[in-house]
Amino acid sequence: MNPRFQFTVHATDGKARTGTIAMRRGEIRTPAFMPVGTAATVKAMKPEAVRAAGADIILGNTYHLMLRPGAERVARLGGLHKFMNWPRPILTDSGGYQVMSLSDLRKITEEGVTFASHLDGSRHLLTPERSMEIQRLLGSDIVMAFDECPKIDQPRDVIARSMAMSMRWARRSRAGFDAGGDHAENAALFGIQQGALDQGLRQESADALAAIGFDGYAIGGLAVGEGQEAMFATLDFAPAQLPPDRPRYLMGVGKPDDLVGAVERGVDMFDCVLPTRSGRNGQAFTWNGPLNMRNARHAEDGDPLDARCHCPTCATYSRAYLHHLIKSGEILGAMLLTEHNIGFYQQLMQAMRDAIAQARFAVFASDFRRDYLESKI
Repeated sequence: MNPRFQFTVHATDGKARTGTIAMRRGEIRTPAFMPVGTAATVKAMKPEAVRAAGADIILGNTYHLMLRPGAERVARLGGLHKFMNWPRPILTDSGGYQVMSLSDLRKITEEGVTFASHLDGSRHLLTPERSMEIQRLLGSDIVMAFDECPKIDQPRDVIARSMAMSMRWARRSRAGFDAGGDHAENAALFGIQQGALDQGLRQESADALAAIGFDGYAIGGLAVGEGQEAMFATLDFAPAQLPPDRPRYLMGVGKPDDLVGAVERGVDMFDCVLPTRSGRNGQAFTWNGPLNMRNARHAEDGDPLDARCHCPTCATYSRAYLHHLIKSGEILGAMLLTEHNIGFYQQLMQAMRDAIAQARFAVFASDFRRDYLESKI
């Protein structure tokens, strides 16, 4: 494990905790939300605006970047940070989830996954070793182990076999990462817990990962259609199965109320396309619940999206103007709503960090759910 990767817990409140991950490209305050920069861009946002919103780290996607523009090309151009003008930490996923979810033509073997590109149908083999190589070429700061994410409704024996293979792939990912020279000395490697909703399988996965040893641990295989109740039921036990001195990262989550509930259960890191995708589709998140800016009731509303939000969109533009932009299909509408949503998510994370540090997280979570879930705006 990398001695240059330091995770410090500053305060706890129940299971919730706030801390700092120190890396060579900067500190990451936890709980942390990572905006998703799938193709070397957080859609509709300039990198400097993402940082100004409060983001300490963003996520890049191995699958998409290996296909276009290509990891080797990014490396020749100086790495992903220089390529996209983001000098702070970047986490890259392993590509495993996209291979499973985006490609209809795939074959899974012990070696890895052979799949057809969704762009041009070209055939590729993605293995734990190749995933580590791609992430090294990209130059990411936090590298994710290669795993399989099976559908949540599979029989237990199918989930168990998949989990066991993911653990073998995790060991190969560890070896491939450690062979990465200078990159391995400056980056961190996270293992991914699998096991769907099964407590026993998740414990077996957590034990296998801990025996290998990782800088951080992700909770995979959730936010894949199981619903919030089932996800929270799994999070009631899954985070505590992982080493307590390492960050816990819940992959692909989620809605604002998902984030609060997961932090309440001991999760430290998150990523999700929801704030950017929703912004492009006319939805804004606020402290009083989500708003559909296509709704005609906003047409003559001169108020900001959210009076409690201090993002540039809320400081400058009215609901009426944003409604007009969205209804007109103007690109600026998607840009402004995305800027707001990214800003709101970062303000939510800061509010949770403050509440934990002040030992009032239970009150914060209760007030948040009252305002967010019960308000009629």
